[in-house]
Order: sequence, then C-alpha cells, then structure tokens
Amino acid sequence: VQLQASGGGLVQPGGSLRLSCAASESIGGVTVNGWYRQPPGKQRELVAALSSLGIITYADSVKGRFTISRGNAKNTVYLQMNSLKTEDTAVYYCSIVSSVATYWGQGTLVTVSS
Repeated sequence: VQLQASGGGLVQPGGSLRLSCAASESIGGVTVNGWYRQPPGKQRELVAALSSLGIITYADSVKGRFTISRGNAKNTVYLQMNSLKTEDTAVYYCSIVSSVATYWGQGTLVTVSS
C-alpha cells in the first residue's frame, strides 16, 4: 500500500492550501488518519489526527487554522490549511494507522514565504 500526498507548494503568509492524501488500495481496519510535519532542522510532529470514531486532535499551533477531514473515496484524507504562517513551513506527511500496520506518505513540501 502506498500513500500519495499532494497539494504542497509556495504560499504567502495568510494564504491557504489544501493537502490531499490517497491510498493506492483499500485499507481495512483503519483506526487513525493523521498529518504530520517536519520543519527544517526539526523533528517530525503531529499536526492533526482523525480517529475512526470521529475524534479529532490538533496541535496547539494549528488549532483554529487547520482542518482535517476524510474524503468520499475510501482512505482519502485532507488537510485544509488557512491563515498560514512562516512557521508552518515544513514537509507534510500523511499517515494511516490500521489494525495491522502504519502507512506513511512520501511527504509534500509546504513553504510559507513572502
């Protein structure tokens, strides 16, 4: 199974981007869909997570600005990012946790700069 993340790019501060993540095939027993990011020179951190029960968790730094959601297609998840700040610059990774494995996308670069 491969996860394909897309939607990254260069955006000015205050702008918006929507990241998408799609699995190459159906994954059963999914428990959590998540987005992580790794800023330059820093460790990977959780941005947002959406459990199979609908429980959503956001990093404090993105609350009120980012929204995680599932798409109509199975194993598709989005991250709507609004009011972007320079400190949001990072490589963003999607992940899917299932009952048998954790899957990671290849990462998509988001650069927030004027």
